Amino acid sequence: MQITLKQAAQKIQAANKILVTAHILPDGDAVGSTLAMLQILRSIGKSAQVFIDDTVRANLHALPHFDEIRRPAADEKFDADLLLILDTEPGRIGNVRNLTDAPILNIDHHVTNSGEDYDLYLEHEAAATCEIVFDFARELGAEITLDVATCIYTGIATDTGFFQYSNTRAKTLRTVSELVTCGVRPNEISEQLEKKSLAEVRDMCRALQSARIYFSGKVAGIFLTRAESTEGFIDLIRVINGVDVAFMINEKAPNFCRVSMRSKGVDVATIADSLGGGGHVRAAGCTLKTSIDEATKILVAAIGKALHVENPSDAGTLLADIA
Repeated sequence: MQITLKQAAQKIQAANKILVTAHILPDGDAVGSTLAMLQILRSIGKSAQVFIDDTVRANLHALPHFDEIRRPAADEKFDADLLLILDTEPGRIGNVRNLTDAPILNIDHHVTNSGEDYDLYLEHEAAATCEIVFDFARELGAEITLDVATCIYTGIATDTGFFQYSNTRAKTLRTVSELVTCGVRPNEISEQLEKKSLAEVRDMCRALQSARIYFSGKVAGIFLTRAESTEGFIDLIRVINGVDVAFMINEKAPNFCRVSMRSKGVDVATIADSLGGGGHVRAAGCTLKTSIDEATKILVAAIGKALHVENPSDAGTLLADIA
């Protein structure tokens, strides 16, 4: 059930011990929003703990209070009177769901989140969940400290592609202006977020070598196997002139493929939703439990259908083979 920001804030105020979580495969917005909310909750007298059921990539480890994130152990239980889920719907939080039977409060900005069986505050126009967390801090009367501002800025910056994507709106920039006033240094955060290991750079090279073009240049895809961190990889092909939809498939394990999509015009959230995933109109993803070859066929066919092309089974052409 969708509720208002004020109603959501009242539910937070009524709780004493709050378990905070976000989605598996956490990005900057997921980690930034949970750590910002952790500090906000404690500042208003709540007991709070963050659990995320996945590893967090190294360039986010410098965020304030990162070392307080816990990963749930098998059969672990956590005594809470509210489960606060950020940046996703309850089906994508992994084993955190088994930690507690507490009522759910979900705060999100993904348009595909239905909120059918839980309380949901959804602001689909927000550039990031961190932008919504900023509003909650104000509603709850919490101070925006430098540490809180750093976490919030990180989530907004990463979800807007450092303010390049179409989800960047006037309110987003007003929020960021206030965060900078709090002491945030955008250059230092961007330098930290842009860091990549040698292994990641090698994976980027492999991704580019795998790139294929589909549907007369309207679609581009890259393919990886067991790559640990792929942040920013999809932008390598999103910028190709004429490409509307860019996608990346990462086969994390046999018959288990993570799919990410970005677009300039096509509604990729609808495509992802049809494949059991979700996201935004211009950025979405899903998981396909099949081989990478079969996942590619399924995804390309779904994209082709969305593009209304005559041959949705286009096999693609290696980028290296295009003159």
